[in-house]
Amino acid sequence: MHKRGEQFSLEHLAPPGGLSILGVGFKAMRDPDEELVRRVGAGDKRAAAELVRRHLSRMVGLGRRMLGDHAEAEDVAQEVFLRVWKHASAWQPGQAKFETWMHRVAMNLCLDRLRRSGRQGGEVSPETPDVRASATRALDDRQRRERVRDALQALPERQRAALVLCYYQDRSNIEAAEILGVSVDALESLLSRARRTLKSVLSAERADLLSGLETG
Repeated sequence: MHKRGEQFSLEHLAPPGGLSILGVGFKAMRDPDEELVRRVGAGDKRAAAELVRRHLSRMVGLGRRMLGDHAEAEDVAQEVFLRVWKHASAWQPGQAKFETWMHRVAMNLCLDRLRRSGRQGGEVSPETPDVRASATRALDDRQRRERVRDALQALPERQRAALVLCYYQDRSNIEAAEILGVSVDALESLLSRARRTLKSVLSAERADLLSGLETG
């Protein structure tokens, strides 16, 4: 089974007649948003509403995980769809998938907000102020989600972006690299560092919590 990024790569390289692999005809897959985008570009408000319905949750999810704030995430999503409405007529099928373009716009908006506000992340400490206070409570699912969220927010912005795109937005490494404007090797390096940092932080916090429970 081809990953999403691999399908994109074949679409991007395919000649008008499609590809032929080992003598088997292979047609490039059509962008699932192509017809909707064409209609939006012609001013069709129903098509615009359908495009919002199709992609809103992903755009808000990306913004929330990058910015750590739901209201800001909704603002980013709104700006993405405003840009879709304004620029849909200029989009050319056969280049980047439209969903990839939307992710790139949303990510750039998030990175701009982080830089303007000074919230770019940095070194993550395995100790946090509430670790000892939390040691008397069991590690339930909500607590684990909150710790992952907090650790994610503390990552440097490019590492966070790579992790969000590949693990939460289901982008392939190829597609995530294109969205961030880096090579696949650079993207994989960002992912490796992000995973290593998160594993270290969350393992340390879990050890502290369990130690507190045993001695409490």
